[in-house]
Amino acid sequence: MRYTGPKVRLSRRAGVPLTKKAVRYFEQRPYPPGEHGRKTNRRNSGDYGLRLLEKQKLRWYYDVSERQLRRYWDLAVRKPSASGAELVTLLETRLASLVLRAGLAPSIYAARQYVNHGHIAVDGRKVDIPSYLVKPGQVISVRERSRRMQPFVAAAEGVHADERIAAYLSVDHSELRFTLVSRPEREQISVPVDEQLVVEFYSR
Repeated sequence: MRYTGPKVRLSRRAGVPLTKKAVRYFEQRPYPPGEHGRKTNRRNSGDYGLRLLEKQKLRWYYDVSERQLRRYWDLAVRKPSASGAELVTLLETRLASLVLRAGLAPSIYAARQYVNHGHIAVDGRKVDIPSYLVKPGQVISVRERSRRMQPFVAAAEGVHADERIAAYLSVDHSELRFTLVSRPEREQISVPVDEQLVVEFYSR
């Protein structure tokens, strides 16, 4: 199941801010949530605990369920490239992930909702599946009927955009459109996760 509770709580559990909104809250309370959060020492978790936490961080960052993450792992290990890097690349090329990365949404949760509600098109056709894997050359855009909605008016002004656009994307915020120009390389993907620990978790 996907987590549906307070999102900042996940960042405090993970030990790193997983969303832009969480940065401010995390600075105020950089310790785990709960009654004994201040007394918790993450470094005493042990090898299994560290690997489990890293796997959970990857899940939370991309807002995927355990079953979905396992499915991506099964796909990644079939590839000739490094399994950890391949896993992150697969997660990054999900439609919801790219909508966020292109600056059309303020968070992965909003990106997922925009796709679910039918506001996003791929190559001109509505796609309402957040897990849809985008291929290089495909053009993603906000549908014409949705462009006057306040969140997309803000996105057109670049409100949600990162300071630097990812190298594998060509983005036109004013047109609410972007293209995946190439398959992301692991070193191009900014994710606060050590995927080698995730590999070790699944390989145990």
